[in-house]
Amino acid sequence: MELWDIYDINKQRTGKTMKRNDWCLKDGEYHLTVLGIVAHKDGRYLITKRVMTKAWAPGWWEVSGGAAQAGEDSKEAVLREVKEETGLDVSTFDGGYVMTYKRENPGEGDNYFVDVYKFVGEFDENDVKPQESETDGFMLATLEQIKEFAEEGIFLHYDSIKAAF
Repeated sequence: MELWDIYDINKQRTGKTMKRNDWCLKDGEYHLTVLGIVAHKDGRYLITKRVMTKAWAPGWWEVSGGAAQAGEDSKEAVLREVKEETGLDVSTFDGGYVMTYKRENPGEGDNYFVDVYKFVGEFDENDVKPQESETDGFMLATLEQIKEFAEEGIFLHYDSIKAAF
């Protein structure tokens, strides 16, 4: 069973945990998620397409990310998520933490912080191994292509993370 740490309004761990996707958070409680923007040195970005079996936003494009597990800091979480979802180890790439934003969903039990990272490095498309249970393919996209997907309403989180590109 995967557990997530519960954080307070100041993004400090409270010492409490929640079960993954339990959505039991009270107002003023949050869990931590991460997003990892992976950029090739040529200026294109690695994006993945969500599998059609996803309950939320199936078939949409996104950057790698997910929830930090209990005891895991955000950098550990983003490196793990990028590796799981793309097969790439970006720990030696340039870049790192860029920004944090938060979402509050009163009454839904799903409030969260999002730590956004950007990693820039050299990799070959053959090195990308998408996680089949999560992704239905990938592409190296220009920023213009990403903006077009966002305008079509099929790119997750773009408005919240566009400054990180």
